[in-house]
Amino acid sequence: MLSPVRLATPVIALSDGRCQAREELPAVYEHVMGEVQVIQAEIAPDGTVITPPVYRRAPVPKVVQERSEIIFDAVCGHQMTPDFISSLQRALAARGYFDGNVSGWIDPPTAAAIRKYQADRGLDSDQLSLETARTLGLIIVPLNETLNQSTSAPPSSGAKAGSTAG
Repeated sequence: MLSPVRLATPVIALSDGRCQAREELPAVYEHVMGEVQVIQAEIAPDGTVITPPVYRRAPVPKVVQERSEIIFDAVCGHQMTPDFISSLQRALAARGYFDGNVSGWIDPPTAAAIRKYQADRGLDSDQLSLETARTLGLIIVPLNETLNQSTSAPPSSGAKAGSTAG
């Protein structure tokens, strides 16, 4: 049996009842060809160059993406019950992201499935975000958010508001 994993991203409870997670993303480097000095120049006391420096072409590291940190609303720890996690595992399995056993634990396959599902939507973290939990239907969306979305959404083409097909 797989043992539960401790996620690298701790959830922080805020005074307003919400929870947030903070994920540190490391810098990304790639190697590019550059010049590396292998022998220093020999300089006379008066500043004239006696022997020029010697360089060779070699791969050198280049920062492609700076280190960064993301902060996002997350599911609070007290909500992460075995029943909730089992529902999460089933929801991820239904979408093709999880093929492990439904255990009620955040085990390595579950953490990997959470990371993959969220990464496909722009959040590279194995900590379950509040938005993901809502998208998966695990946490209710407050009515005021639902009303705001429906009043700001453009009407669908070809149908009048309030009409039904039939």
